[in-house]
Amino acid sequence: MKVLCDVHIPYGLVNFFLDKGIDAIHVNTILQKWNTKDADISRYADESDFILITKDSDFRDSFLIQKTPRKPIRVTLGNTSNNDLIKAFENHLEMLKGNYSKEFFILNLIKILQW
Repeated sequence: MKVLCDVHIPYGLVNFFLDKGIDAIHVNTILQKWNTKDADISRYADESDFILITKDSDFRDSFLIQKTPRKPIRVTLGNTSNNDLIKAFENHLEMLKGNYSKEFFILNLIKILQW
């Protein structure tokens, strides 16, 4: 499994995946770093078979319209700590590994509010 974290995803999540033996990089270490255009990030993720983890709804929209990036995960957890974000991915790691071999998938990691 290979993971590319978008600009607003913390490096701690990259390190979490690396600690689990998963190939992971941050967009700030490739191409034009934080100035890389979304289309270039999508192309890079698709050509290198990365799951793209992002907070950006544009990637979700691009997937729904153009099927690129091929494997986006949109994080919509609101104002959550980095530790909680990592815990959410840890809780769903096996499901991610199970979906990785699919040509296309989209996941939305959301925060469920409890009253």
